Amino acid sequence: MKLLSRHWYDIGGGLAGFTILYLFQANSLTTYDYVMWLSLTSLFLHQLEEYRIVGTFPGMVNRVMYNSNLPDRYPLNAKTSIYVNVLVGWLSYFFAALLGQHAVWLGIATILVSVGNTIAHTAIFNIKGKTFYNAGLATCWLLFAPCIYFFFLTIHNENLVTVKDYLIGIPLGIGLNVIGILKLIDWFADKDTDYIFPQRNLLPKDRKANNH
Repeated sequence: MKLLSRHWYDIGGGLAGFTILYLFQANSLTTYDYVMWLSLTSLFLHQLEEYRIVGTFPGMVNRVMYNSNLPDRYPLNAKTSIYVNVLVGWLSYFFAALLGQHAVWLGIATILVSVGNTIAHTAIFNIKGKTFYNAGLATCWLLFAPCIYFFFLTIHNENLVTVKDYLIGIPLGIGLNVIGILKLIDWFADKDTDYIFPQRNLLPKDRKANNH
């Protein structure tokens, strides 16, 4: 589990590559299908930016959003990251893509998670941290935003959505944002956890402080 806690996002990066290869050779997918598989790919790459390419997302959340004195483990820790990103994120986005037009309500829910991420990274994190960029912001605008736009364009132009889809999808999307992310961080917060983020996942100032 500890090994997985340090490499799940690397696995996601590999899965993003396989998904892109699949889309290149697939010839029976609808426009909606393409959007949802690309949405899943965007999630993989977004997490890779947060935890590996830039990597400072955990430290930023703990230090900036929660004003934690233990930014390497509290309240967000490496095990909770698996629950939030893999169990909630990967599974919901994967089934939204796999089920396609048979579950537009699930597509709405996952797209609302992308919307929530984009708002958080663009406004909340930058305002709280007094920054212009934070780990995850680039993929929000380069990947999430186009998927959000083409999702709503597609379901509107192709008349794929019903009132029932909205009635299920919107509350579920809010639930995934609130319970599947924020509440899980609170519920699994543990100052004595062994699932500690490596130094590279902290903000530079905290890496220096912890090295002394």
